[in-house]
Amino acid sequence: MMRRDAPRIAYLANRFPSPVEPYVADEIRELRARGVEVVACSLRRNHEALENDLQTLAAETLCLQPLRPWLLARAAWLGLRKASALSALFRRIFAGGREGPGRRLRALLHTWLGACYALRIEGCGVEHIHAHHGYCASWVAMVAARLTGASFSMTLHGSDLLLHAAYLDIKLKDCRFCITVSEFNRRHILEHYSSAEESKVVVRRLGVAVEPGHPRSETASLEAHPEAGGRLLILLAVGRLHPVKDHAFLVRACAELRNRGSRFLCLIAGEGPERSSLEKMIHKLDLQSQVRLMGHVSRQKLAGYYRMCDLVVLTSRSEGLPLVLMEAMAFGSLVLAPAITGIPELVEDGRTGFLYRAGSLAEFVAQVEMIRKIQPALGPLRLKARRHVLENFNREKNLAALADLFLEQLGHPPERLIYEDPILQQV
Repeated sequence: MMRRDAPRIAYLANRFPSPVEPYVADEIRELRARGVEVVACSLRRNHEALENDLQTLAAETLCLQPLRPWLLARAAWLGLRKASALSALFRRIFAGGREGPGRRLRALLHTWLGACYALRIEGCGVEHIHAHHGYCASWVAMVAARLTGASFSMTLHGSDLLLHAAYLDIKLKDCRFCITVSEFNRRHILEHYSSAEESKVVVRRLGVAVEPGHPRSETASLEAHPEAGGRLLILLAVGRLHPVKDHAFLVRACAELRNRGSRFLCLIAGEGPERSSLEKMIHKLDLQSQVRLMGHVSRQKLAGYYRMCDLVVLTSRSEGLPLVLMEAMAFGSLVLAPAITGIPELVEDGRTGFLYRAGSLAEFVAQVEMIRKIQPALGPLRLKARRHVLENFNREKNLAALADLFLEQLGHPPERLIYEDPILQQV
């Protein structure tokens, strides 16, 4: 399908494509399938190992860095020539808010990056710039939009809104619309930012693919796994090894489970800056036989772990609406997660999964032991969880709703789609 007068959008992320943020690539593909021309952009080049589908996107991505001296010089001149377009941003940097000197200096540098980005997309015919996350990329996108005359929007997920909300007041005032992933986030934005117009803040949930049928039998677990020994409880955690994910909490919980006599194996899938400290912690607590860091695991291999494990656990301090929980529930796995942010919109305690009070080691361990005892009776809960994901967190349905939102906001209603084939145009 194609679209007459198709809008051209620049899609910007701090690092793209990224295997831990597959939803950005999914959105780009959906918009393109609707006839929208999307220029994939990244502030930094991603050096992580990528699967084939992401390698194709990486090859075409417009990457702002490394920055060339000629580009920096031209960007400085552009900023001076169009200083009036940036005057409100400069006032906010120097005179507004409570940010410290370091944060204000970074905002100035990011303004320079925004001018560089405006030059990089110059001549692409971009009429709208969308930024994923409220970090650096959103400021860069906002600056570039002001310098090029394009409109600007952003998606807010979790930590970018709740932990590192730099200059969100002016970003929310400046954006054409703001997408966020949960009702919790939307309420938080409207309660804390008077600059945010209610009509501009829209919830569009993420989603995952749900395979037809039931991919897991009621008795499926890792009991048949050669390492399981027949009676181990298998815990699985999936996520980047980053402080906000708080895998250290999980390791401490494993030490407590071991001290209580529980037999279990905890598998942690993911890579990141916390790996070294976690390895030391596991060794110090003598948990080498119970806790294993598996490094990065491909999405295809993760499917097998979801099907076989007994319980998928999440221990994050802050989250948006985690894909890992959606994926686990779609595969019929039991989940245990902290009752924070938008997670209760996905995991209804005792109905589609289990929650614990964030930061409470005792409550987490008690929930794990309770789940172990009643696990044989939890078949109906697994089915409810899978149905909940199918109805509310379905990737195809939610991507379609997101694309509709973009088309409506940019003045290209979805019904204006036409077919390129002249025969089909007559139907």
